[in-house]
Amino acid sequence: MKAKVPRVVIAGTGSGCGKTTVSCAVLQALVNRGLNTGAFKCGPDYIDTMFHSKIIGTQSSNLDSFFFDENTLKYLLIKNAKDRNISVIEGVMGFYDGIGLCSEKASTYEISQITQSPVILVVDAKGAALSVLAVIQGFLSFAFDNRICGVILNRCSSGAYKMLAPEIERRFDNKIIPLGFFPKMPDCAIESRHLGLVTAAEIKDLKDKTERLAKQAEETVDIDRILKLAHDAGDIEAEEIRLPKFSEKIRLAVAKDDAFCFYYNDNLRLLEELGAEIAPFSPICDTALPSDIHGLYFGGGYPELYTDKLSKNKKMLDSVKRAIQNKTPCIAECGGFMYLTEYIGQYPMVGYLKGKCFDNKKLTRFGYITLKAKENNMLCARDEKIAAHEFHYWDAELPGDGFRAEKTAGRSWDCVYATDTLYAGFPHFHFYANTNFAVNFYEACLKEKHRYD
Repeated sequence: MKAKVPRVVIAGTGSGCGKTTVSCAVLQALVNRGLNTGAFKCGPDYIDTMFHSKIIGTQSSNLDSFFFDENTLKYLLIKNAKDRNISVIEGVMGFYDGIGLCSEKASTYEISQITQSPVILVVDAKGAALSVLAVIQGFLSFAFDNRICGVILNRCSSGAYKMLAPEIERRFDNKIIPLGFFPKMPDCAIESRHLGLVTAAEIKDLKDKTERLAKQAEETVDIDRILKLAHDAGDIEAEEIRLPKFSEKIRLAVAKDDAFCFYYNDNLRLLEELGAEIAPFSPICDTALPSDIHGLYFGGGYPELYTDKLSKNKKMLDSVKRAIQNKTPCIAECGGFMYLTEYIGQYPMVGYLKGKCFDNKKLTRFGYITLKAKENNMLCARDEKIAAHEFHYWDAELPGDGFRAEKTAGRSWDCVYATDTLYAGFPHFHFYANTNFAVNFYEACLKEKHRYD
């Protein structure tokens, strides 16, 4: 399959330089122009895609070159950018930052190379003048064919930009386009939390902030030139990923509320394409699981912030415990796994899994991993692998031992409860990293559907 995908990558010099602010501003400006806009996030992050989705009014997706091979990554870009006038791909960390301290693997740079996308570099200009050009020069000269073709200066005054913009053109021989600037806008700041940005639902005035950012973008950023860069990008080609076509549907209960909100949109879409009907429910508010279900899916999120409400909802706790005890197929990732244990802090939870979860006060087993099954289980056969990711401050007394997690640097550990009906552990995974996991889960749910036939 070959497609014209108007696209642009918005990259940063490092975390905190303003690339998310700029990305959200540009997305909102494009939406306000009536354009059918797509959004992507480089890397495994859930939260930025939630911001994007709130802005563009449809689902945002992840592009991750650790999770996916090159064909899969390009396929997902084509698939999710279909019929979009333009797609904005927000980078992760600094442009060249990848796995570990000295690797470009899984970096924004690598993804821009795979997708052959034009790159706009966001540079924080606070407290700097000519040094801004030195930063740009460093990024341009660090790697061959870096695809950087434009720059936006963040936290830059109008007067400083008027001086710096022509100097950027002159010093870089018009190969780098100064595309505008954003002044300091503290009233539009997006608060931080230990998992990065707070979730979109928690920012009460997110729409107001993005509208103000979009208004600023229309005044001081060359949106028309960004559109031209995106439309000048070449076609993308990838082999289609074909999935089995199940003749029977299943009904899958998916936990969705303030406590459980971390899902890769492509994971849920893939299950729907296989034939799943998604039945959302709230472990906080609902008193029972949806009726006539054949499987359960608990994503990650912030259950530690809602322990009192979750713990007091005893009818839901009992409903979930009964379902899992009765061998209803279940995936529970990170926060979902914590919910199935006996306690989160001092608050009783479902209690199907022994032990309690506690605040470790620091990032625990953070980063990319490869999961390798130690025995046959619901999702895969023994020794089968899938790329995964961990990012959590809380830990568990008994994290499970059904899989072996391996980091590229060599460290490894046991994790995850894995049986013929359960996956429960801290690691998150993306089904497109190994679609057999999704197919096997679906088949387990089909088996549950016909258990009493």
